[in-house]
Amino acid sequence: MSDIEIPSSFSILISGFSFLESPRWREGRLWLSDFYTRQVIACDMAGRVEKIAELPHQPSGLGWLPDGRLLVVSMRDRKLMRREADGRLLVHADLSAVAGGHANDMAVDRHGNAYVGNFGFDLAGGGTVRSAQLARVAPDGQVVAVAYDLRFPNGIVITPDGQTLIVAETMGNRLSAFAIADDGSLGSRVDWAKFGPLPEGSDLQSVKEQIEVAPDGVALDDAGAVWLADAIGHRVLRVARGGRVLQEVSTGRAMRAYACALGGPDGRTLFLCVAPDPDEQARKAARDAAVWHLPVNVPAAGWAAAGAPAQAMAAGGAG
Repeated sequence: MSDIEIPSSFSILISGFSFLESPRWREGRLWLSDFYTRQVIACDMAGRVEKIAELPHQPSGLGWLPDGRLLVVSMRDRKLMRREADGRLLVHADLSAVAGGHANDMAVDRHGNAYVGNFGFDLAGGGTVRSAQLARVAPDGQVVAVAYDLRFPNGIVITPDGQTLIVAETMGNRLSAFAIADDGSLGSRVDWAKFGPLPEGSDLQSVKEQIEVAPDGVALDDAGAVWLADAIGHRVLRVARGGRVLQEVSTGRAMRAYACALGGPDGRTLFLCVAPDPDEQARKAARDAAVWHLPVNVPAAGWAAAGAPAQAMAAGGAG
């Protein structure tokens, strides 16, 4: 990291990782997945890192059941894993009937329902672009599809009242919102924010050329705005419902932001997972990924005096 120019607005929390994703602030620490070292880690504001778990098939989205047990998306084998109190990792759910590509990011609601996205197609292999379904995993591990025709569903947040789910569609130029029913099912998709027309066609390169904003990881703040990591734009944006950009922060030419989270002692720290690019082979061979942070004015959604977001799940992205 010493030869990478860091914008003056940021400070470094940790560095020397492969590709960090899915940041979550919980109990005074930032929890993350590092794709190619296959680790789930947690670090405090002093940068002290603890290894929490290792997943051979690549960890991604993180969340917690109501009883405090950690859930981790296992990307390549399309499973959701559960970490028991003694540290054992058990299969919580098999997502393969719903996931058309690598399993991706996730948010877990107050009842223990996990909403998990997937790529929809073979991204690394340059496959034909296909839409994806969003899975809901019930607390008992039962899996059903609850949303369809999403364009690379990535970061997910749930509003503090538990009534709305917002998902970033990285290849859709949009954030989409769904009403959450009492049984955990989702209503019809509506645009939460649009950044351009829905890309047409199924050729990967052609679709990429039509993307104006590629929302990856997202975080919801207490004013109802969403911070999003723009995976193609070397920036992070704070946007209002409808898509109006309220704030833009550049990550500089050398690094891109792939996920973000709000947290810190007062909920007013924005954490960014940054790396030079998403190329799998390059990231496996290097240790350039880092977490940068900067102060913001509006705290995380539902920030409570006790120092933790009340029911709001701020989810990072995964690709």
